[in-house]
Amino acid sequence: MSVGTSSAPGAERTARPPAPRPGDVADLGLDPDQLPDGLVVADEHGRVICFNAAAVRITAVPAEQALGRSLETALPLEDLEGRRWWQLTDPYGGLAIRVGQPERNLLLPGGREVLVSARYVRTRPTGPVRRVVVTLRDTEARRRTERSHAELIATVAHELRSPLTSVKGFTATLLAKWERFTDDQKRLMLETVDADADRVTRLIAELLDISRIDSGRLEVRRQPVDIGAAVGRHIQAHVAAGQSADRFLLRVQHPLPALWADPDKIDQVLSNLLENAVRHGEGTVTIDITPSASPRDREHAEPAATSVTVSDEGPGIPEESMNRVFTRFWRGSKRGGTGLGLYIVKGIVEAHGGTITVGRAPGGGAEFRFTLPVAAPAYLT
Repeated sequence: MSVGTSSAPGAERTARPPAPRPGDVADLGLDPDQLPDGLVVADEHGRVICFNAAAVRITAVPAEQALGRSLETALPLEDLEGRRWWQLTDPYGGLAIRVGQPERNLLLPGGREVLVSARYVRTRPTGPVRRVVVTLRDTEARRRTERSHAELIATVAHELRSPLTSVKGFTATLLAKWERFTDDQKRLMLETVDADADRVTRLIAELLDISRIDSGRLEVRRQPVDIGAAVGRHIQAHVAAGQSADRFLLRVQHPLPALWADPDKIDQVLSNLLENAVRHGEGTVTIDITPSASPRDREHAEPAATSVTVSDEGPGIPEESMNRVFTRFWRGSKRGGTGLGLYIVKGIVEAHGGTITVGRAPGGGAEFRFTLPVAAPAYLT
């Protein structure tokens, strides 16, 4: 419906005409109510001619109460210092070269915070404002991001405090009282310092990985990878650390397709999954390596991917927690850890073009399965 258009003589009036909309949106065949953000449009007289469904949801103002009213009345916004935003910005006055207002946090009546930006539409440069187009966005998504960052900072601070306190305490003690300790006591202290330094290094590496995953900058340097041999090395490391060799069962289905992947990052995935199975699971840890269809193209029967399944016989993961396993800070138990490992694992697998899932193992424990396509590096394709 166009502003100022009247019904033809004798035509029946509907109970509620459709809300007016700006011409450019209508010309595209879009309904403003389909837009994800709030859209408010005022005409050259400052009267609201469009107030879409998202604006109704964000402001809790019915559209029929907003349409036809002045922009300042229909959308009474204040800045964080309590000043009225429309009086402060004066969209219809001031400099004729202004094109709008950048996005900023403003307050609705009642103190609810919203993200608001405005665009001034002119028919010619420096001409009078013909439309003021305002977009509104809820701040809940930003608040969730801020809470996530705050949780990350709190977790990092907590995880760093313990090893750094240990390092500082032992080094200060050794420096002050070196002659009072036996060689065995000195070795024990230095071994503890070394282990805590490794812990700090791992945490910093996790933070760097999260940063790269979140920004889409996680680089994958593909090389030929013998996935069976890689799993075998991790099993031997656990055995050397005191685990029984009988606790691990490795089954490899041959022939496997040639796998090109980043060996360091695949080691990181395997290390995390096996560590979780050993620490949080019980009984035998079974690792199955099988050829499979590509995770992105399952229509072709020819194996174009390699799947690795790690399962245990422990209590497993509760059904209600399955959808949170790969999120930040999820911990399956109270046995330590930052809760960042599986989030990083998922990011690494997906950076390879693969997929990872979690479920219940036949023995009742947790079962993690990741599938990697056997893509070669770009210079060989």
